[in-house]
Order: sequence, then structure tokens, then C-alpha cells
Amino acid sequence: MAGPTETSIARHFAALPAPRVERTKEHRLLDMVTIALCAVICGADGWVAIETFGRAKERWLRTFLALPHGIPSHDTFGRVFARLDPEAFGRCFLAWGRAVAPATAGQVVALDGKTLRGAHDRANGKAALHLVSAWAAGSGLVLGQVAVDGKSNEISAIPALLRLLDIAGCTVTIDAMGCQTAIAAQIMAQGGGYVLALKDNHPTLHGAVREAFAHARATAFADYAPGDHDHARTVDHDHGRLEIRRAWTLRDPDLLAYLDPVGAWAGLRGLGLLEAGRHLGEAVSVEQRYYLLSAPASAAAFGRAVRAHWGIENRVQWALGVTFGEDDCRVREGHGPQNLAVLRHLALNLLPQERSVPGSLPTKRFTAALDETYLAKVLAPVAADLTSVPE
Repeated sequence: MAGPTETSIARHFAALPAPRVERTKEHRLLDMVTIALCAVICGADGWVAIETFGRAKERWLRTFLALPHGIPSHDTFGRVFARLDPEAFGRCFLAWGRAVAPATAGQVVALDGKTLRGAHDRANGKAALHLVSAWAAGSGLVLGQVAVDGKSNEISAIPALLRLLDIAGCTVTIDAMGCQTAIAAQIMAQGGGYVLALKDNHPTLHGAVREAFAHARATAFADYAPGDHDHARTVDHDHGRLEIRRAWTLRDPDLLAYLDPVGAWAGLRGLGLLEAGRHLGEAVSVEQRYYLLSAPASAAAFGRAVRAHWGIENRVQWALGVTFGEDDCRVREGHGPQNLAVLRHLALNLLPQERSVPGSLPTKRFTAALDETYLAKVLAPVAADLTSVPE
């Protein structure tokens, strides 16, 4: 991991253009970003809470921030982040992420969307904000985010997010919404591979893949050479629940040519089936999911990639919704919701990296709010020096 100097806010957020807000000329933009980040780490969920944090911690903040006119008001925080260019802010976040985890090659990079329901402002005709985020499973870091155009859907946002990322050597996993020929081609062109969930948005192909696996399993894969199919099985016990996951891959070139005769799916080299059986008491459920694969991976490797993708739901989306209260946040003005989401992603990246205090994310946030020494440790990857006031 890069050292503090290479990953400081001063370096990676210095190019952030300040919005033209008259009442913010008294306050430095990077001071405001730093205060807001510290506050979000410690539990703040809006501009009033951020101002409250700043005033409570002003003496400590002055040990490393200039604060020439004190702590900005919550109205000033709100106006600045409402007008702050979210794309520029996101690019700064991405630059910091590359400094912290410069090598993503070999990792699974999961893309998934989430709606910020609290940003919905019916009275002013503003729809809820929907973001598509990228998460590196190996390093556990959110790599970036792109907002979905209100008149579009994730299909347009995914290519924009991919263009921001270095995915060479990575396996990109996307749910069914991103299972598109153009997206597959872009991933391959950028040097990555893919595991794309296949559902009824491609009914003909989905049905054909489902039938191919059903026939293969019914005939014990008799029609396939040993190297053209594979199977793996894992068993997990947790809180009285038994989960049996079985993964199969088909890599037969003739089957792939039959399913994709014109080569519409760039780099298609295999098909995957993941069957998850859950046993809880007398209740048993079985779910099957089908995938398009760009590499002739083993069934075990395919299964690990799918499980890594679930991490963006369990470790990112769930944490943002529950621990950070993202779904209940009522910040709605301008670009405020998207920029506050960047701060939450940054906080979510920082908190798990600090391991001197064991426990859950809520425990770490509460500890950071109480203990400035611990908060400084959490901030270490983004703060070059928390002991001296910058010029």
C-alpha cells in the first residue's frame, strides 16, 4: 500500500474546482472536504451533523487545517456540495483509490447499482439518485461510482464507469442488467475478462443455455469431452443454515458456436451454472443462475468469482444502506446526494483498513467519534500529516 504522502487529500483532491458560491470564499474547499469526511466517518449523515461535528472538534481540526474563518455553517456545506462538480469529485476519489490500491490485476471487480431513495424529491420533480459502483473484491475497496442518467438506466452508466477504471487482467462481474454485447466487447478491449449474469433480458439465449445445462446434467455430460466441462461443490454451515453451492462450466467450442453463431459476444469462452441450495430446518430452497464467461475457467474459479461479486451487495450496498443510513438520508439539493455518496464511499474504504480496534463498522465509527487519536489513524491513508497546519 502506498504511504500517506502519496495518498493525501492535498495531492489527489487539489485539482478539485471550487464551485462559485459567494459565501464560501471565506473557507478553503479542501478544509471543507476534510471536515465533511471526518464527520461522515464518525457518523454524520447530513450538513447539520457535519457542522455540529466541526464545531465540536474545531480545536483538534485546527491542528492540521488552517480554518481561517472557523467552521463553515451547515448552509455553506450544503451549498458547496450541491454545486460541486460530482464528476470531478469522483475523479479525485478514483485517483486516491489508485494510489491506495495501484494493482487491481488478478482481482474480481464487481459492478452493481444502488438507488438512494432518500434523494427522491417528489415536490420538485426530482427522481431518486441511482449510482453504479465498482468494487475490488481482493482489496475490499470501492474504486469509483457513476450516476445513472435520469432518462436512462445502468446500461449507459456501466460503460462510463468502466472507462474510468484500469481493468486489465481483472475479471469484471456484472448482474443481468449489464449482460450486453457492447459491454462485453468493452471489457475485452480494456484487457479484462467477464462473468456476466444471464437472465430473461436475453430470453432466447437464456433458454438455450438453461436447456444445454439441463441436458448435460441429465446425460452425465456424456456428449462432452472431459476438458470441456467441470464441476465444483462447496458446503457452508452458518447459524443453523446449511448452504450447498454447486458450480458447473461448459467450454465446448461447438456448443458456443451454436449459441453465438455470429460472434456477437466478444471473447465468449464458456458458460456457467451456479446452483445454491439452502436448508433451514425443514425449509429447502434451490436457486439456479446462469452466466457467460470470457475465460475457460475451472468450475471452482467460476464459483469464487460469483461469490466475490456478492461481496459488493453484502459488504458495500448493505453497509451503505444500514450502517451509513444512506437510504434514509434526506440530502436532496443539487449535486449534494452524489457528492455525499462519494464521502460515504471514501469512509467505507478507510474504516476497514484500520485494524487496531477490532469490531464492526458501527463500532469503528463510534470509536472514531470518541477518540481523535483513533480517527487520525483511520485518516492516515488520506492525510499526509495530521500534526501541522498547512500553509
